[in-house]
Amino acid sequence: MGARSCKRREYTYKGTRGGTEAGWVKVGECAGERVLLSRLRLFLSPGYPYEEILRTFHNQTSIIMCSYLPIFTSFNRTKGGLIQLNHGRPQPLQYVVNAAFLATLYGDYLEAADTPGWYCGPNFYSTKVLREFAKTQIDYILGKNPRKMSYIVGFGSHYPRHAHHRGASIPRNKIKYNCKGGWKWRDRTKPNPNTLVGAMVAGPDKHDGFHDVRTNYNYTEPTLAGNAGLVAALVALSGDGTTGIDKNTIFSAVPPMFPTPPPPPAPWKP
Repeated sequence: MGARSCKRREYTYKGTRGGTEAGWVKVGECAGERVLLSRLRLFLSPGYPYEEILRTFHNQTSIIMCSYLPIFTSFNRTKGGLIQLNHGRPQPLQYVVNAAFLATLYGDYLEAADTPGWYCGPNFYSTKVLREFAKTQIDYILGKNPRKMSYIVGFGSHYPRHAHHRGASIPRNKIKYNCKGGWKWRDRTKPNPNTLVGAMVAGPDKHDGFHDVRTNYNYTEPTLAGNAGLVAALVALSGDGTTGIDKNTIFSAVPPMFPTPPPPPAPWKP
């Protein structure tokens, strides 16, 4: 999982009640690691001596999924329904799409393991609520929100026209601009000359408000983390949950988790 993962896993151990890490990005791939390790336990069941630690991560994954449900108060939501995984701070959508992806993926893992749901305390919840959570969040981003705005550039008729992006804001006029030379295009008020189709901007504030202003990156900046999560969530939601999961290929390079049995003894000779 990479050299930096040790610190992330230590943090994972300490935080078990939701929180910013449940959004996956910015603080590291903690939630993503938990889901992946839960998959390892669900599909391969390696047993001793791995079961205890894998069960811990699996339980933490369940808690994260519980924190996404509106019935609990781990995270606030805007009046329009957008979950505030970064606790009301700017640029919320990159957290939301990654959570939508992980929720859908975890639900698919449970279904593939013939497990119809999971427990949040004493209450049992169907995997369907994970897909419903993900769908409501993606629907919000695509335009089902108080502003009736799509936060994906080029999708629909009402989308951001001033994405905070150099390639979108500088015209194709065969003139080369240095870094400072491009500022005049950043600071102008006209819409971008180039449509950055498919880019998801940073998103609205905690009151569902949005300012389509290029100079305010807290609203209009697209990010790799955000668009990666968006594509993953859209792909995960594109199926009906019955297409099946490849249980083995992702772990095909993992060495055997059990020691190689000793060779048979030499034939007995008197």
